[in-house]
Amino acid sequence: MKKNEPYNPPFSINSGIIHLVASIGEGLGRLSMQPDLTKALRLRRINRIRTIRGSLAIEGNTLTEEQITAILDGKQVLAKPREIREVQNAIAAYDRFQHWQPGLESDLLEAHRILMDGLMKEPGKYRSGGVGIMNGEKVIHMAPQAHRVPVLMRDLLHWVTNTNQHPLVSSSVFHYEFEFIHPFSDGNGRMGRLWQTLMLTNWNPIFANIPVESLIHENQMEYYQVLQKSTREADSSSFIEFLLRMIEGAVSSITPQAAPHVTPQVERLMLALVGEMSRDKLQEEMGILDRKSFRESYLKPALANGLIEMTLPDKPNSPLQRYRLTDKARQKSED
Repeated sequence: MKKNEPYNPPFSINSGIIHLVASIGEGLGRLSMQPDLTKALRLRRINRIRTIRGSLAIEGNTLTEEQITAILDGKQVLAKPREIREVQNAIAAYDRFQHWQPGLESDLLEAHRILMDGLMKEPGKYRSGGVGIMNGEKVIHMAPQAHRVPVLMRDLLHWVTNTNQHPLVSSSVFHYEFEFIHPFSDGNGRMGRLWQTLMLTNWNPIFANIPVESLIHENQMEYYQVLQKSTREADSSSFIEFLLRMIEGAVSSITPQAAPHVTPQVERLMLALVGEMSRDKLQEEMGILDRKSFRESYLKPALANGLIEMTLPDKPNSPLQRYRLTDKARQKSED
């Protein structure tokens, strides 16, 4: 980048990203037509607890949703003091985060101070030494030198404020770039997720009630893998696509699925599915070679619309996983 030239993060837009942006938009449209759902205080509370649980669990916090609920209610919880403090700080941060502006450095530093208060030295200040991203005991990324952090963050926040990219894309780009810079000595993961949620909520308030972090936690290994892949490729499209899949899944989890439109691809899958079948067997039966195309165009829409189901829903990646038609699908076939 030449001196005085605006910073543009390196990323590309592929067909998967375009498809996911459209799919998320459709889900948000259905949610917006359910005012009682989006305004329900109980739902907001449940999803906020799931959000905090997911984000902190990625960082090793072991408290359950029940314990976090108790802390939120001001009750005493028998747990490690640090883990309790992490939850208390996260509750305070998520309670305040809609008052912050995504492009303001002062707001970002205040958010980090609240999120990490009592958990590290000098919360709310950029790091003064080297730091890396760890996956267990393994260093998967060494962050830029500390003296570069203020300039890198100001460039990134300037880009966030001025970009014309779709908010779903720009918030995901920010998340990757933030983790790459790793501006703080601790708390970068939870800050990156908090700030992406803030950016999405500024675009569409519904995101204040969508627990994206819980899905990221369920797919934590892939989260680290796509971070590494994007760094190796100097292109964050893999990370963007991963985050958009997490957002799509979170939106679908609270989106009414009444009277879905069944695509020709899903109808074809329903006709091919006899009894209980593995993914490979089903794909072979349908003569589809591209696994990604099968997943995105056939399998995921059929699952999202409740027309097929997993035999092992708690173990989605199990080699013993099979798929079968639901009662809803059979009833539809009879209509």
